[in-house]
Amino acid sequence: MINTLILKSISDSFKEDIGDGDHSSLACVPKYALGKAKLLVKDDGILAGLDIAKLVFSHYDQEIRFTQFLNDGDKIKHGDIAFEVEGSSLSILACERLALNIMQRMSGIATKTAQVVQILEGTTTKLLDTRKTTPNFRVFEKEAVRIGGGHNHRFALYDMVMLKDNHIDYAGGINQALTKTNKYLQSIGKNLKIIIEVRDFNELNQALNHGGFDRVMLDNFPPNELTKALRIIDNRFETEASGGITESTIRAYAETGVDYISMGALTHQIKSLDLSLKAVNV
Repeated sequence: MINTLILKSISDSFKEDIGDGDHSSLACVPKYALGKAKLLVKDDGILAGLDIAKLVFSHYDQEIRFTQFLNDGDKIKHGDIAFEVEGSSLSILACERLALNIMQRMSGIATKTAQVVQILEGTTTKLLDTRKTTPNFRVFEKEAVRIGGGHNHRFALYDMVMLKDNHIDYAGGINQALTKTNKYLQSIGKNLKIIIEVRDFNELNQALNHGGFDRVMLDNFPPNELTKALRIIDNRFETEASGGITESTIRAYAETGVDYISMGALTHQIKSLDLSLKAVNV
């Protein structure tokens, strides 16, 4: 499924970027010219998206020779060379921006994720991403989180049930939301994991008394209240903390012993790493 999404995204991105032709290149570069280029690293961080970049070049032109010197997940520094490509100059130019866009953003996400994972070192809490991703770029962003040492939450609306505040309010409350959800899943023959979000101890107790879910998401519970909630839950369900958690506060949340912490900032508040594809004299 993921590989299919990656290939479709690459194909769609070429259609978006090239349209009826790369006229800048076609106007001045000889049709049969051969070229070589190298991917220069201009920032320190974690490399991500190299395997995707390789797919970008091979998808466009299977004759392109791709030589990699680094791997996804490697620590990188200014001046490193991640890979070289050699072949049709027109093909290299057509792939350049798409490969860079993917790698720069993925490397920024992987770098930020690795920084947060390091803060959690020594705890048992796992760091999760969210669906706060760039439209039509989610498959790359979630892969970058994984490369950075984080874990993927649900991919989309279809692979897990997450009953959040609006679902609960529209359903008429915790009990109604859980009852209807379990009946619905049974009726369509799906065995999806259910997460229920609670906003306070009243909703938490309602959820625990009802049951019929796999994980409770404790939204905007400060660490002291989170500790209290975990005692009440008493390991009967998986636990997740979310809502307003930052790099400066995440360690305190993890030290409560919560199973998971989800952070939307891993994908929606990211500075891309500076990477550049430079022509080399052949």
